[in-house]
Amino acid sequence: MIIGIPKEIMEGEHRVAAIPETVKKFVSEGATVLVERGAGEGAFYQDEEYVEAGATIIDDVKELYDKADLILKVKEPQFNKEKNMHELDMMHKGQYLITFLHPASPANHEMVKKMAQVGVIGLTLDGIPRISRAQSMDALTSMSTCAGYKGMLMAADALAKFVPQIFSAVGMIKPANVLVIGAGVAGLQAIATAKRLGAVVYATDIRPDACEQAKSLGAKIIDTGVPSEIAIGEGGYAKHLPKDWLIKERESLRPYLKDMDIVFLSALVPGKMAPILITEDMVKEMKQGSVIVDISIDQGGNCEITPPGKVEVKHGVIINGIKNIPGHLPTSSTWMFAQNMYNLVKYLMKDNKINLDLNDEITSSILVTYNGEIVHTGTKEAMGLI
Repeated sequence: MIIGIPKEIMEGEHRVAAIPETVKKFVSEGATVLVERGAGEGAFYQDEEYVEAGATIIDDVKELYDKADLILKVKEPQFNKEKNMHELDMMHKGQYLITFLHPASPANHEMVKKMAQVGVIGLTLDGIPRISRAQSMDALTSMSTCAGYKGMLMAADALAKFVPQIFSAVGMIKPANVLVIGAGVAGLQAIATAKRLGAVVYATDIRPDACEQAKSLGAKIIDTGVPSEIAIGEGGYAKHLPKDWLIKERESLRPYLKDMDIVFLSALVPGKMAPILITEDMVKEMKQGSVIVDISIDQGGNCEITPPGKVEVKHGVIINGIKNIPGHLPTSSTWMFAQNMYNLVKYLMKDNKINLDLNDEITSSILVTYNGEIVHTGTKEAMGLI
């Protein structure tokens, strides 16, 4: 098995899919590991460390893609400006790709179709099921931890006000109001970070257990009124709500948004488009200078007008749609990501080769393209194929 580790090309992305520690494990188990020169520098892992771990440094990424049986990446394949060609055009039929594909997101539909056409076998990390035996492979949870922490710091940095209560010679300044929508792993980390910064924190989630966890961290809970029987899906994740209940959820949030300085959005439905919880009309009612950080943007975003991959001011509100927030915490996020990736590859491998058991829950949940076809259910639904 030849494993290829290319350098990430998304602007601002400093993570890498393997670190010297995991390369050493791969090599000890019989794999050959090719690492593009400089791939780990953004996360402060140097080429010399990869060589010491047993990797071969490759100068030309086209050579890496040509030789590798398995490509490990952080972000989905994109257009490589330096090579003037798409990363998928450097890949070949039968090659395995493991990365965050976010295949249900409309922005990635053409890429997924092209992946199928090329014959690449794509497996997406955002499809890892929430079951006990998959915890060590769950990169989405790891990256959500990073995004919750760093995303809240980015919101605080963009805010034109103090976050904590401030006492001064000229008077007292009230603490900022923060609303976290979606109290999963990222949301809980965002709540904890906002509390540490001294904000008054509110939180909401359609799952009662998630609300209890948010409350335990000191958040004031906003009840959306969504019945638990239609809110909770397999593995404890939130379910995609019927349209009428989605509208009711929005209306329950509307009066609170007017008082918020920071709104952190992290509500996701596995394998599906993120639900729109804040419409443009709702943004118009928010305070001037308030901040929205929408970390669900990889799956379309929870805010109707979040700019993908950018930060923009709309209707006087600063809206952050940066797609790779964990990439702004590169050393910690890379270490976690690389461990998850190693554990998943080891799980999929048998006799030094990838062995896909299509009846296995983990494999079937992450497989996106296979035998030249799109096989991922959530993606096919989003594309209107089923």
